[in-house]
Amino acid sequence: MSVVSAVVNMFTIRSTRVVLPDGVRPAAIHIEDGRIIRIEELATPKLGANQASEGWVISPGLVDTHVHVNEPGRTEWEGFDTATRAAAAGGVTTIVDMPLNSIPATTSVAALNAKREAAHGQCHVDVAFWGGVVPGNAGDIDALVDAGVRGFKCFLVPSGVDEFGHVGESDLREAMPTLARRNVPLLVHAEHPTHLTHPTDLTCSTYRAWLESRPPRAEVEAIRLVARVAREFGARVHIVHVSSADAVEAIRAARADGVVITAETCPHYLTFAAEEIPAGATEFKCAPPIREGRHRAALRDGLAQGALDFVATDHSPSPPSMKIPGDFMRSWGGIASLELSLAATWSSVIQRFGAAEAGLKACATFLSEAPARLAGLARKGRIAEGYDADLVIWDPAAEWTVDASRLQQRHKLTPYAGRTLRGRVRATYLRGVEIWNGEAVIARGAGQLL
Repeated sequence: MSVVSAVVNMFTIRSTRVVLPDGVRPAAIHIEDGRIIRIEELATPKLGANQASEGWVISPGLVDTHVHVNEPGRTEWEGFDTATRAAAAGGVTTIVDMPLNSIPATTSVAALNAKREAAHGQCHVDVAFWGGVVPGNAGDIDALVDAGVRGFKCFLVPSGVDEFGHVGESDLREAMPTLARRNVPLLVHAEHPTHLTHPTDLTCSTYRAWLESRPPRAEVEAIRLVARVAREFGARVHIVHVSSADAVEAIRAARADGVVITAETCPHYLTFAAEEIPAGATEFKCAPPIREGRHRAALRDGLAQGALDFVATDHSPSPPSMKIPGDFMRSWGGIASLELSLAATWSSVIQRFGAAEAGLKACATFLSEAPARLAGLARKGRIAEGYDADLVIWDPAAEWTVDASRLQQRHKLTPYAGRTLRGRVRATYLRGVEIWNGEAVIARGAGQLL
């Protein structure tokens, strides 16, 4: 049971299942001026009009550290208004925006300022920013850190957009000393160009052709390269969107060798399998590709065993016209799932952890606490005294079928359309303010630029 009540300027949110750092238990969360000021044992609440349904859970608001908003420059793909509406609907209270797909890319302070100006007044959840490492901009890293970026992203293969060039080992060696000195992470799209192939049939409709063009070995060799350079310079590296069992083992080996390395996977890798993707269904295209079921199982195990640290969406939308049905080679590679992160991840987590307290605690770790730690967001990701009162109230038992037309993202195309998921967001709170009531954003523009 969850209950929300207000006394003067203090909010108290109660539930018989609150996901706290030390476990799941009944609790009353006292909130004042947007912060959690006290957590108490749950006394029997006075039941009234605000009583919620039995079984609802209060978890820390989600922190999604892998979101492509694309504004300014490609706002027709996705903008701050629609992206943060989708976040609020999915229980996501903080996003960290990726530096590419917007124009200009966030590779200089001037570009960061342009992005902040575009975001101003449009954000319904809190927004932080990654900078980018591209050939020739190592001299911009210090200034970008001073300006507030949380770390940096790079590609080892072409990114898909001309404004964000991919780097090689020499570029990494130029950037790593500054990254190590500033103690900020380098997020790496880990595919090695040497091991990618290009099918001769450029209009091939089979998913198999796309899958075979980007084999697990490309991930493994990229991870080994980055790990070797990071170990040499003492830098922190983070591998984004891990898709294969082989990559999980490469990360495990790098960590055992003393590399400061973390890694994420994505809901689509935990949900789908290559064997299930229909011919021509380009809404499933992403890079690295969704692999066979054995890789999906290994990713779930990697999370359970600590080889993978968390789950982030890699929300990367585009206009439907760019997802060219039947043409996996020319279609834009990106999956839009920001609003579905909690339900998709929970539906997978319960396959490995179960639907009881262990699963709820794991979900909060993977979707809130660990990503907040990567981005250095010290007051996010936990329900604890002194933290921002960012909360999601949700029903983990609710099963529902994704109706793409009702999603808040700008374009509705998604591989989750028609799929039954488990776990439904009932309300989202940002610093103690209800921003989503289960049907609509009700506190527009409440987000801050972090």
